[in-house]
Amino acid sequence: MAMATMEEESLQNSLHFDKKCGFDSQTGIYHSLVRLNEHQKIPTQPNLDIATYVLSHFPPPEEAERRVALIDSDTGHRVTYAQLQRSITRLAAGLHHGLGVRKGDVVFVLSPNSLLYPTICLAVLYIGAVITTANPVNTEAEIIKQVRDSGAILAIAVPSEISKLSSAGVPVLHTSRGGGGGHLSVEELIENCEALEITEAKPNQSETAAILYSSGTTGTSKGVVLTHSNFISVVTMMKWSTQVSKASDDVILCFIPIFHIYGLVFFALGLFTTGNTVVLMKRFDFQAMLEAIQKYKVNNIPAVPPVILGLVKHDTRRHDLTSLRRVGSGAAPLSNEVAEAFRKKFPWVELRTGYGLTESCGATTYFATDKEAKARPGSSARLLPYFSAKVVDPETGVALPPFREGELWLKSPSVMKEYLGNKEATAVTFDSEGWLKTGDLCYFDDEGYIYVVDRIKELIKHNGYQVAPAELEAILIGHPEITDAAVIPLEDEAAGQIPVACVVRAAADKLTEDQVIQFINSQVAPYKAIRRVSFINAIPRSAAGKILRRQLISQSKQQMPSRL
Repeated sequence: MAMATMEEESLQNSLHFDKKCGFDSQTGIYHSLVRLNEHQKIPTQPNLDIATYVLSHFPPPEEAERRVALIDSDTGHRVTYAQLQRSITRLAAGLHHGLGVRKGDVVFVLSPNSLLYPTICLAVLYIGAVITTANPVNTEAEIIKQVRDSGAILAIAVPSEISKLSSAGVPVLHTSRGGGGGHLSVEELIENCEALEITEAKPNQSETAAILYSSGTTGTSKGVVLTHSNFISVVTMMKWSTQVSKASDDVILCFIPIFHIYGLVFFALGLFTTGNTVVLMKRFDFQAMLEAIQKYKVNNIPAVPPVILGLVKHDTRRHDLTSLRRVGSGAAPLSNEVAEAFRKKFPWVELRTGYGLTESCGATTYFATDKEAKARPGSSARLLPYFSAKVVDPETGVALPPFREGELWLKSPSVMKEYLGNKEATAVTFDSEGWLKTGDLCYFDDEGYIYVVDRIKELIKHNGYQVAPAELEAILIGHPEITDAAVIPLEDEAAGQIPVACVVRAAADKLTEDQVIQFINSQVAPYKAIRRVSFINAIPRSAAGKILRRQLISQSKQQMPSRL
């Protein structure tokens, strides 16, 4: 079936399709309510790779010479679209003709954000090779494991992290000259290579483009296999949302790590199809973010909930943030309380939330307009084009109608192919009809808006009741003397599990455990009551802003056993 007609054929076969919420009572499927015109649909030509697709949307030559694609937030160095395109094609030629990288070869990238990162990604994809990325803070053992698991034949790394690859058994290319050790650099390849034609056959849409490592829906790190079709699909949806929100002239700040699916899709691929300018930060720093917004007149920030919470909680009056027009939130749940506080503090800024995961190649839902977002507080928006969903009762397997909570299952051209070399995990994650089981507890309302409650495996089971940590966390961070919080379970002989709050107090604050317990327990049902409070210096989070609960649980077991 051609990808562009998949959704239309599904709808034609639906006999009980509710045009208000997208729910088909006969099949139990929720359909996207968005209809794209012919110019917005996913391209169907089979021999199209994501890099060629992105490059085909660059501005025309004369405009590309003057339109800025990238700005280094630290140095102010600018890269035009024309310079970016030349760097991509020259590096592709250097990798292919100079280093022998071929279609299907895996290239491992170990680097923080930099102006070269999008060039590296697009050059690797342009020759049909496969990219796999890693967090530079990973240990040597974690990095070696990923290199070997992915089958990488070449590593590209910043000089400061290259020692972690000493026993990887693959050649290493430095990102910049002067890295030492006699290694060739990306910069040298770009300078010394011409944009020679790649004569080998280009990859087709069904072939692998990236292997990104995710904890997935079953808890352990696995290689998510994403195809060129997956990326083309999600970038097409990004282009649609940009057109709807009229954001094609935005200056967008990037502190989301590009090694993460959120950053890769936005800042190495999608935004270059819309003509935006990206201001790149090497790593996130709150004050540096405020300075960059002011200096470069940033008007759009794809962010994560901890950043939005920081904007709410911290004094930002010393910086001019009036250029901001849009702030997005993804990668982790954003509470309604934080969203409302943000809108009150920054009434001129549109706040739009979305939902996605690595296995869906990024975004699954997104608010295209601020009006929609304000009208549905607490929602993660409606399904993006080409997405279908089910809400399935985890116990019975029955697909549920609106306002009934269950596990979210997804189908879309952007959903991953498989977990690399892991048939068991793939079989657990997909059902027999190809539905991706997300592991997230959610429900739809009667107008097709989705509400994500929490991760099913993170629900606390207290005396037979299910307690959602995200609900309690949203209340906790509403306290003026709490800057961040997480809720975790502790085992209890009588109740099974009890909710415990891990709290970060405001500087020099004397907030007590009893005060925290009284504050939250006065606002929730008795079975949701917090029984213990642990004051800590910081909530551990992933690069995408997700709370690392297992780390907190491990710490709490060491600190609190004598109290239980």
